[in-house]
Amino acid sequence: MTGISAFKNASLIIMFNKICQVASLLSLLLSGSMAAFGYVAIRYMQSAEFERDLKNKVMGSLQERMKEQIPLEMPKMTGPSLPL
Repeated sequence: MTGISAFKNASLIIMFNKICQVASLLSLLLSGSMAAFGYVAIRYMQSAEFERDLKNKVMGSLQERMKEQIPLEMPKMTGPSLPL
């Protein structure tokens, strides 16, 4: 009976060892991919292309809003000028 029991325990230990190795490998791959993605994202955000795209998006939306808002904010008539 002790031989079968020892074989079951050894089998469970080997299975647990393999599960831990797979989990360790997946953790390494996940950490490595996150580091690589972070590096690429930072390099892209520091590039002139990212800055140009961001400026174009912001200025495009501002121009559209300005066209709509300026006529609403401009006075119809002004008062007399102030003497200097």
